[in-house]
Amino acid sequence: MGRRILAIVLLVAAISIAIMTPVLAFTPMGGNLLSRLAGATPTATPSLTPLPPTPTPTPPKPILTVVGTPPALHVGAAYLLDNDTGHTLDDFHGEVPLPMASTTKIMTAVIAIQAGNLDQVITIQQDAPNEVNNNNGSSARLQVGDQITLKDLLYALLLPSGDDAAIAIADGISGNTLSFVKVMNIFAYRLHLFQTHYINPDGLTYYSAANTPLPENYTTAYDLLRLTQYAMKLPLFAEIVKTTEYRLARGAHHHGYTWTTTNSLLALASDAPTVKVYPGATGIKTGYTVEAGGCLVFSATRNGHDLMGVVLGSANKTSRFLDAITLLNWGFGLPLRVPSS
Repeated sequence: MGRRILAIVLLVAAISIAIMTPVLAFTPMGGNLLSRLAGATPTATPSLTPLPPTPTPTPPKPILTVVGTPPALHVGAAYLLDNDTGHTLDDFHGEVPLPMASTTKIMTAVIAIQAGNLDQVITIQQDAPNEVNNNNGSSARLQVGDQITLKDLLYALLLPSGDDAAIAIADGISGNTLSFVKVMNIFAYRLHLFQTHYINPDGLTYYSAANTPLPENYTTAYDLLRLTQYAMKLPLFAEIVKTTEYRLARGAHHHGYTWTTTNSLLALASDAPTVKVYPGATGIKTGYTVEAGGCLVFSATRNGHDLMGVVLGSANKTSRFLDAITLLNWGFGLPLRVPSS
């Protein structure tokens, strides 16, 4: 009987060791224990990597907050946007379709940058100076027969607001202005600018056989601002519209040119010699016809805040800048408040 009990005890002990061995072998503590039992040097227990500290939430950036009434302007329409947040600061007749003169060239430039080859060499045709001469347009003084790259022509388009440059770009990209204008209208639709329509790439007023202005070249202050937001995300466009002067040295296939901006917010301009340069101005595009009045798309940065605006139908070439300055000063003067979470 005693031998049988002893055998059972030994059997139970053997089973217990067999069961425990895998556990000891596959756990960190068991592995060290087995090493000790085997007389091996114990290995160090792996240290745990501490968790990174909980990041401190970044406090929300104060934003310009509208208080009171925006300044009164004698314009057809005006719009002012806090470009940092997308908040509208002023909207005066922002959805009313109006002629926009040479601010049309913003769309011309966008298509040229995105659809054209900037290194393409474009030969200036006779229709380019004809556009200026026949429609009392502004000129980059391009010479017929000159061969100029598309990139250089963009400076001729946006700085002196060359209507001849607009025609040359349209011819170079699409073969003729009619085909190019179709692209302009398709692209406006794709950008959901549903109250915008073009009949030429420069914004000049065309007349009917009865000598009445054709009304098909129009936009709204809101549409024009949205187009400009898109354009300013193109690095080349943003760089050109803040440039005050661009020189193209005479080459083997073209004359020499110097093009200066018409934007008095950036530099003293002959169109508005009494307007002072606006500190922090970053562009963007002027426009004027008798029918459209003074037009201006403008932007400026101050104390880390970026404002962008539109004025359409201002009284004249000088007042469009004064209207823009009034809006900018009012916008930058708004109180800064931290948005509630």
